[in-house]
Amino acid sequence: MANHGKKYLAAAKQIDPEKLYSPADAVKLVQSTSITKFDATVEVHMHLGVDPKQAEQQVRDVVVLPHGLGKTIRVLVFTAGESAKQAQAAGAEFIVDSDEMVKKIQDGWTDFDVAIATPEMMSKVGKLGRVLGPRGLMPNPKAGTVVPPEDIGKAVKEAKAGRVEFRVDKTGNLHVIIGKASFSEKALYENFATLMEAIKRARPASLKGVFIRKIVMTTTMGPGVHVDPTGAQALEV
Repeated sequence: MANHGKKYLAAAKQIDPEKLYSPADAVKLVQSTSITKFDATVEVHMHLGVDPKQAEQQVRDVVVLPHGLGKTIRVLVFTAGESAKQAQAAGAEFIVDSDEMVKKIQDGWTDFDVAIATPEMMSKVGKLGRVLGPRGLMPNPKAGTVVPPEDIGKAVKEAKAGRVEFRVDKTGNLHVIIGKASFSEKALYENFATLMEAIKRARPASLKGVFIRKIVMTTTMGPGVHVDPTGAQALEV
């Protein structure tokens, strides 16, 4: 068992480990029990009643959180021509339109948070799978990061505004960031409610029984707060 410091133990005493808290109470607790000197990230972890080994029970989608993530998102776009201008106008920090930039990424440069591509650039992107894939940066149509040239501006704006991808891992868990501890209670609550709406929509049609079995909300290095799954799924945006 991990050894925790005095600040963590004092914060943990404020939380009943046997209780399932309402979403509103969980938000208040994770903010009041944040123990870092820096602005901690608020995370949501869920255990789902799916079998990730079955293709039809994969849970994956994207959601734009209404209040963003509280950090600057650096966007790289694989595109050229007029859509490159649209991407830059929308706020993209990097444009990959040459073999020189592709080579830079092949050599290990990944100083960006989101990669978006137009379909005609995927032949170049395909060469970068070994670099981008392990870091979760590979553009993918299912994640909304491979888009037609005319939609590139919208995709960049959504990425910078707080667009989040969620995907069940091999153990049936989801891990999603919903903001910062410095956010208002209302902003965190609404981000969480928006996330829950998206996850409910992503429920596999073939799934029988309980979909969301466990929800824990926490901050960076802070104690976890168990959220009532029934109350969380009843939230409306």
